[in-house]
Amino acid sequence: MPEYTDLENPKPASETETVETEVFLRKTVEENIYNSRGCAHAPNLEDTPGDRKRQMGCCAQMHAYNWTDTFGDLPSPDPFDLVEVRFKNTHKDFFRLPADTNETFECGDIVAVEGNSGHDIGIICLRGELARIQAKNKGIDPLSPQIKKVYRKARPNDLDKWLETIRIEKETQRRARVIAAELGLDMKINNVEYQGDFTKAIFYYTAEDRVDFRQLIKLYADEFKVRIEMKQIGARQEAGNIGGIGSCGRELCCVTFLHNFTSVSTHAARVQQVSLNPQKLAGQCSKLKCCLNYEYDTYIDLQKNMPDARTPILTEKGRAKCIKTDILNRKMTYVYEDEPNRYIDVDADEAARLIEANRRGETPAGFQTPQPEPEAVQEVNFSNVVGQDDLTRFDKPNKGGRQNRKKKHGGNGGERHERGNGVSPRSDAPKNGSKPTAVQSKPVPVSNKPLPIQSKPVPVQVKPTDNSTPPKKTGDKPTPRPEKRVSKPIGKPILRPKNPDDANAQ
Repeated sequence: MPEYTDLENPKPASETETVETEVFLRKTVEENIYNSRGCAHAPNLEDTPGDRKRQMGCCAQMHAYNWTDTFGDLPSPDPFDLVEVRFKNTHKDFFRLPADTNETFECGDIVAVEGNSGHDIGIICLRGELARIQAKNKGIDPLSPQIKKVYRKARPNDLDKWLETIRIEKETQRRARVIAAELGLDMKINNVEYQGDFTKAIFYYTAEDRVDFRQLIKLYADEFKVRIEMKQIGARQEAGNIGGIGSCGRELCCVTFLHNFTSVSTHAARVQQVSLNPQKLAGQCSKLKCCLNYEYDTYIDLQKNMPDARTPILTEKGRAKCIKTDILNRKMTYVYEDEPNRYIDVDADEAARLIEANRRGETPAGFQTPQPEPEAVQEVNFSNVVGQDDLTRFDKPNKGGRQNRKKKHGGNGGERHERGNGVSPRSDAPKNGSKPTAVQSKPVPVSNKPLPIQSKPVPVQVKPTDNSTPPKKTGDKPTPRPEKRVSKPIGKPILRPKNPDDANAQ
């Protein structure tokens, strides 16, 4: 047996090893190399079949949900002696259970099965009535003599050798790519699968053209000391082996449930009226997405009952042509040639009636489009149940402003004026139960004498201390300054004499 690098416990890199090899080994150690077999960790014989079945997860091709258990205890026919065994990635096959044994086989058991030359190790994924249905779907004859056999359950030495082959598959794939690149072959080694007894290796590759790999097989046999088998796969199978997330946000269909790949053409996109954009229609395998075929048959069936969109309709208002068809809702959109900006949505039955009328030589008045019923507007009354403030509370006038405070605390005829005249709010209340009398203010006498002439006041520069402008004249009310004020440098006040005589005296 040749010596290979242990990927779980790699040795320190020597001077001859390159940096690329170190990075490859480091990445290989970090990933789960047993995930390709549907296991969360290295399989162990001590694990129960139920534990191995739960390790497969619920969103992988290796997982098989036994939906027949939901029917309860049903009368089952004769026991089915075929089981489906999974190997690496999507490699599955049917095998016949041994008849001369007392062992019971369940889903999740690690078994040794018949190989091309020797034996292989796999895990049972289907048995019983579910295996019968799956074999019928795949067209497998249960009585065929070509079906291989299940030898026994795996033993400890079988399991050790099987785990060793799993550990060296990544290093074998890397070395196989290097040899193919040295020969200058236009091919890509995607995966390597060893047989359980370490006597055979299957190399999966992709290539655009035909490749002559006769010399390559000789080099592989000398390098790995096993029998070599080459299998070509497509780009879709490669994407299924690698895995990934699609543009829909879900795991790729070729990884989860899609086993049989059919050809996808652009005609499926045209029928479904999908934009022919290669960047949107292509998947991660650079091919058209497989999901274009999912609803293709439904669109074909519905399109049979739709009128031909290429047939124009002639009415009294003019000639109309179809520019859009909604197959699922059975709607067609027409426009008049004279009014290209006016869109008319009609039912498919109405369009078929007008087309039939044109065939009879009639010219209908126009399209009869159903008028949509007015929707009843339901008034919703919201209640303030959590004590929230009104959103328009800042739009209301300020009730505690300056003018309101004047009216409240004092003014002409206010409460202060009454108190200043010695009349309290309660002084006019009668003590003997009589009605209160109104308080009358004394009239101010008017004099006909002329007012004394006052000298003109001398303007004095007053430094403002608040946000108001200095008064221009005596008795004027100060006008408020604008809120935004430009700061000015403070200078010394200029003192001028009141009259020239005082200036000469100084």
